[in-house]
Amino acid sequence: MNEEEEIKKRMMQRQQEAMSQQVMQQSMYQQQQLDMLKMLMTEILEPKARERINNLKLVKPELATQVQIYLVQAYQAGQIRGKLSDEDLVTILKKVDSKKDFKITRK
Repeated sequence: MNEEEEIKKRMMQRQQEAMSQQVMQQSMYQQQQLDMLKMLMTEILEPKARERINNLKLVKPELATQVQIYLVQAYQAGQIRGKLSDEDLVTILKKVDSKKDFKITRK
């Protein structure tokens, strides 16, 4: 029984090590993605527009993420040439935010 307990203990340790390694790799991947997103936002947006996105993250994080994804996709597709100004970002925000509006009619 002593050997069985040792084997079980070793297997548990290996599983825990594998799980912690997997969690570490996942957090590193997420950090790389965030770094890449920050770099792309620096390339795409002027400083005031970046400041607006950062402020939006505090108030409406889902909307900010949605707009960032939209900007990255547009940039990668070649639809964005040069840096976007704050006014351009406001226009994009209005378009994205207006899509969420819906009307309820009662009969």
